[in-house]
Amino acid sequence: MKDKLKNIIKNTGLSMLISILLVFCFLGAVVFHVSNKISDEMSASAVQNLTETLDLLQCTIEAILQNTADFQMLVARELANSADPAEYVRSYETNRTVVKLALIMAGQTEGVSNVEDVFSAADLDFSAGNQINGLPVSQSYLNYMGAWAYSIKCPVIRDGQEIATLYAEYTYDALDKSLPDGFYNGQSMLYIMDAQSERFVLKPKGMGKRTAGHLNLADFYRANDILDENLRSEVRECLQNGQNMMFRHNIRGENSLSYIWAVNDGSIFLVGYVPFAAIQQEGRTVNQNIFVVVAVMLVAFLLCCIIYFLNQRQQNRIRQEREAERELHNKQLAEALQAAQVASNSKTTFLANMSHDIRTPMNAVLGFARLLDIDAENPAKVREYTKKIMASGQHLLGLINDVLDVSKIESGKVVLNFDKFLLADLVSAVETIVQPMAKSKNQHFNIEVSGIRQEYLLGDETRLNQILINLLSNAIKYTPAGGNIWFRLKELKQHSSQYAHIRIEVEDDGYGMTPEYLKVIFDAFTRAENSTTNKIQGTGLGMAITKSIVELMGGSIEVSSELNKGSLFKVELELRIAEDQEAPHPQEDEPGAANNSLEGLHFLAAEDNEINAEILSELLDIEGAGCEIVENGQLAVERFERSRPGEFDAILMDVQMPVLNGYEATRKIRSLPRADAASIPIIAMTANAFAEDEKAALAAGMNVHVAKPIDVELLKRVIRQYLKRED
Repeated sequence: MKDKLKNIIKNTGLSMLISILLVFCFLGAVVFHVSNKISDEMSASAVQNLTETLDLLQCTIEAILQNTADFQMLVARELANSADPAEYVRSYETNRTVVKLALIMAGQTEGVSNVEDVFSAADLDFSAGNQINGLPVSQSYLNYMGAWAYSIKCPVIRDGQEIATLYAEYTYDALDKSLPDGFYNGQSMLYIMDAQSERFVLKPKGMGKRTAGHLNLADFYRANDILDENLRSEVRECLQNGQNMMFRHNIRGENSLSYIWAVNDGSIFLVGYVPFAAIQQEGRTVNQNIFVVVAVMLVAFLLCCIIYFLNQRQQNRIRQEREAERELHNKQLAEALQAAQVASNSKTTFLANMSHDIRTPMNAVLGFARLLDIDAENPAKVREYTKKIMASGQHLLGLINDVLDVSKIESGKVVLNFDKFLLADLVSAVETIVQPMAKSKNQHFNIEVSGIRQEYLLGDETRLNQILINLLSNAIKYTPAGGNIWFRLKELKQHSSQYAHIRIEVEDDGYGMTPEYLKVIFDAFTRAENSTTNKIQGTGLGMAITKSIVELMGGSIEVSSELNKGSLFKVELELRIAEDQEAPHPQEDEPGAANNSLEGLHFLAAEDNEINAEILSELLDIEGAGCEIVENGQLAVERFERSRPGEFDAILMDVQMPVLNGYEATRKIRSLPRADAASIPIIAMTANAFAEDEKAALAAGMNVHVAKPIDVELLKRVIRQYLKRED
């Protein structure tokens, strides 16, 4: 029995050994086949690579030629504007690119250059008709320094007439620094050949052992035993038609790939060859690497067989761990799906609310506009309808601003502006806004300020005002007529000598909120919905915006409420104490409404929207001011450039316009070479109303930013303010 077991083990080991040997033999055959196939593919790939390399050289040389032509046209334009073109040319200093610059005035046969007293173009041959960027280029020639060169001639145009011809001489040596220092390990050969004379005018560095300047295409044929007349005939046809050509040929015992590659529509050619041994070197290297990789893989195969048996013991444990991870992942996915569904439901509810809240003021706007058309002859009704349209429009604008505010907060684009402000002014401003709202519902609005030790603080007064208005307007909306609203401002014990600890309380005895709604009150797109409050308009964003601003200021907000008994909001903030607690020096009185008249002023306005342009024109006409409207920024620049000094008192500039936007138009106006270009007030009037839009307007050179919809009184104050500064 024991011997039988040994025989089984022996036979099993022998079978495994034979199996491994068969696998090795199979892999060897596969590797040999793949190696041959790769060699063939690498050769074809190398030929393709050579083609791409020649295309790259062609593009490089053509780009250099293009740049030289562009440069010469630029010099020609400077000459056209020069008072003494001949002196300009004489004083021009040569460089590695332009070795000679010459000028022949119209109607003359000789001219001047920067290297000799008298210049004649009689020795330059432009008969081949070659061009670079539309400029005639001569045949190659040896210049006065003994270097191969070519010339380009360019007309000098002044007031639509050709006053002279500019000649510039360039050497082929200038191309050398932009070409590669050899390729295929220096085993290849490359010349640059003039197509007309078939002379080799340049051999780039690192390309073979021969020297350009003594060779031409015939020398190339003789040196490389290219004797086949049919092949030479094909080459001649290639040169005549400006085409590319590549052919196999035996050069000094080496099988090589010769090429003739057209540059600049065949005015010059790249001529040379690459031995196939150099091309196939890459294939041999790849095969060697394949054999190394296969050997490593075989060793790795054996090691893997050993490791496989060792790893089997761990598979059950790993499988169990993976199952646990999978269960945890599934649980997390389920929770994420539930959260996404809640968010989706919230946004769906928000969209339903917004659809209602937007359609309500829009219905009022459209309805009263229809009534205006019907009762146009009744002034009393017209005024009543107009007031209601304005109120509905302001409500609609408030809805839009809330949506934009929450979008900015979620994207992290809200930036606080820290300035010195007076708490008493903040309270007074809030009272001015909220008191009329409360009186309209016969509510009692109570203000309590206590414990204030520091009057002047540093913070974002605008955002603080937004917090207070959001909380108080919410209290008014959700408190029935005859109810009470309390606004309390307290200074608590300081945590730091540099910061004042401020608590803001807003309390009402209104409808209150359910415990369920208190959990989501600060989430975006949520509103309390019941039979009492579902007629109250709003976006469901006010509390989300308020909480985000409070947290951005480093503060906290909390709420307590009981249904049908009212609500209490508490906000706590740490505001830096202003070092200077003295009131600022009194400023000059702002111009009153009577001094804000625009009568007699004349404006240039850039506005591409016909309706907005009509509204602006009518509003200014009512104020007794004139206005000339253009459709885009480019027309605004051109009209101001044509205007007389003082013809326009200010420019009203839209931002988003076709052809040229308001920012670029402002920059162009400010850069105009006239005295009033830097001083004329330019006022941005745009629907781009964010803080970064105002900064962009000021950075472009505008004086002030006024957001649409247009507030006429604000526009009048701004215009008068800047016109007064100019005076």
